[in-house]
Amino acid sequence: MRKITYALGLIVAFGLLAQDKTALKFAKTITSEDLKEHLSILASDEYEGRETGTKGQKMAAEYIANHFKSLGFEAPVEGSYFQKFNLTESSIGSVYFRKGDEKKMGFEDFVYYSSAETSGEEYITIVLADEDKEDGYDGNYVLFSAEKLGGMQEKAEQATAAGAKGVIIMLEDDTEFESFITRYSPYLQRPSLRAKARDNEATKLVIGDQAMIEWMFGKPFAEIKGNESAQIIFNADYLDKPVETENVLGYLKGSEMPDELLIVTAHYDHVGIIGGEIHNGADDDGSGTVTVLEIAEAFSEAMKKKKGPKRSVLFMTVTGEEKGLLGSLYYTDTDPVFPLENTVANLNIDMVGRIDDAHAENPDYVYVIGSDKLSTELHELSENVNKTYTNLDLDYTYNDENDPNRFYYRSDHYNFAKNNIPIIFYFNGTHPDYHQPTDTIEKIAFDTMEKRARLVFHTAWEIANRAERIKVD
Repeated sequence: MRKITYALGLIVAFGLLAQDKTALKFAKTITSEDLKEHLSILASDEYEGRETGTKGQKMAAEYIANHFKSLGFEAPVEGSYFQKFNLTESSIGSVYFRKGDEKKMGFEDFVYYSSAETSGEEYITIVLADEDKEDGYDGNYVLFSAEKLGGMQEKAEQATAAGAKGVIIMLEDDTEFESFITRYSPYLQRPSLRAKARDNEATKLVIGDQAMIEWMFGKPFAEIKGNESAQIIFNADYLDKPVETENVLGYLKGSEMPDELLIVTAHYDHVGIIGGEIHNGADDDGSGTVTVLEIAEAFSEAMKKKKGPKRSVLFMTVTGEEKGLLGSLYYTDTDPVFPLENTVANLNIDMVGRIDDAHAENPDYVYVIGSDKLSTELHELSENVNKTYTNLDLDYTYNDENDPNRFYYRSDHYNFAKNNIPIIFYFNGTHPDYHQPTDTIEKIAFDTMEKRARLVFHTAWEIANRAERIKVD
């Protein structure tokens, strides 16, 4: 009996050792040179910043699909690599306040921050915010005064809860207002994409300066009393049209537990051309996209050598992340190609090509977010894989529940997490080139990116090959 047990022990040990060597072998196919080759294409000017629904995004989708096809992956969407869906593009039209023949124009004299439009010109009543007002605001627009915008969101929400139809924030500091309107007007005037129709009952938010408020009330701000109101005409128009876009999916069927699925994601869209400048999005999220392509290739090489994973793996690059996590939302909430209850985990890669200031002296790091939110096992697996293979500094700074950046809620993994699917989000931290035309390939640290990609590969390999699926606890 002992001899049999000992022999079985040797077989098990040998099997685990062989699996480790297999993982190492295929991890080595992930190289900084290959990552750079892919990224040099996807983050080039030719792709025009890959904005959702544009020519550049379509070109990127074709590139990714062709890569999946070359790897021999199945096309899981009724024989296609593309999961197509429609979004609604809303372009803001004429926004203004009118008083007689005089107008104050949106994005010149004030900023309009809302998806709601008026039904033509509407008479509105503006009242000063009153914290002691017990009977609510009855559809009025509520006026707040503030030195800076920070902290105003809570007050705006309180006013809305008390019945306000709109909120006007007057910035007392003219320099602060000028800086705000200059910085944000170009973004807010660009067409926006949404998964659902606009909600015209949504709160209408206006941010203006003291001069505009005094024009509305016809007197200096200091003379406006709490029981006074101003009546004025307001107009906000939108033009809506459908826009077709697509997630790109490549499927590798598992050898022993094909019904159980690991999903590896990154978003391949970016913000396009703003003010005539191409925003290439090399780090955000070209880096994550090409990391998925390289991990997919490593799994493909294993498949060719008859060493493919026991569980199925779906490699999915999603669109619409920059517009509100819309591509992953479509997959999880509208058309999960594979049942969510069979999805064991999601590994999401969003910005892994740069070194932030906090790690300038030690570039061998990655921020890990969410690994312990739903599964103790996943967190421990992640830690053990890193210790065994990559020895990166796993930084959990942004995993803190109280972190003001709230990154856990800001990338595509969240749509899986909200469905009780364990996730890990890999991230390099912030930098001054975020959403700027300066987020270019020349600033990518490919050697560090290679190490991060291998960490994700080893984690995916372990999840896909372990005996039991990751437990949710």
